[in-house]
Amino acid sequence: MKLLQSSLLATSLLCATHLYAQAPVVIQGALDIETDHMVSKLSHVKTKTYGGWQFWEGQYKGHPIVISRTRMGMTDAAAATTLAIEHYHPAAIINQGTSGGHDPELKVFDIVLGKTSENIGAFITPKKALGEGSNALTWNKPFNVLPNDNSDAEASRHLTFAGDNNLIQAANKTTYTKGRVVEGVIGSADVWNNELDRIKFFHDHYKTSVEEMETASAAQVASFYKVPFLGIRVLSNNATNNGGYNPNTGEACQDYALDVATTYLAAQKK
Repeated sequence: MKLLQSSLLATSLLCATHLYAQAPVVIQGALDIETDHMVSKLSHVKTKTYGGWQFWEGQYKGHPIVISRTRMGMTDAAAATTLAIEHYHPAAIINQGTSGGHDPELKVFDIVLGKTSENIGAFITPKKALGEGSNALTWNKPFNVLPNDNSDAEASRHLTFAGDNNLIQAANKTTYTKGRVVEGVIGSADVWNNELDRIKFFHDHYKTSVEEMETASAAQVASFYKVPFLGIRVLSNNATNNGGYNPNTGEACQDYALDVATTYLAAQKK
């Protein structure tokens, strides 16, 4: 009986780990239009739900991949990233999806690799008396939400997170034919900016290439766990040069992100 129990336990463990003989890459997307296409390309798919967040475990071209639908916004992305790391202990995390352009040189379907990602929603506003009004273009002092101690909580520094060099190398080796692939700054905040002066402010002061609502918060969590991380964002529109919204950009980015993940995992095996 003990031998049978041991055999069953061993078989159970083998089945549980067979899919992930190599640690997977977790690829994140906020919405169904940023995840469904990737899920459809996986084999041996298993769906898991933790709280309000869904994950799809599977394989792509023989490599272990987990697709994570983070939901929209900084808080959801941070929570989904924490769950992904605790449950899957990934080899790396890629946060991908659509974004709005800040750089007039970039066109719809171009892809930005997050050399850095940055929280562009944390500020200390200037002191103004009642009746003096408010002007967001003067909010030029970033708020440090990760002070080393209480003494420098108001230190003026940009909160940036570097993309992993090995992931960037894998991305640069991956073919993409629908636009350019450039390295740049991904700006993240729970804000949808439509004011061109405000967009120019971020591009001038933060050097942002694009904006969206998840990458920097996911990068922040990954940095605490020391998990390699990269943001990959396709321009779905660019108000700075009249680039109209194209919904097909989401699938293009998902295809590219899957190929970056497999390129990265193949390199890790060598």
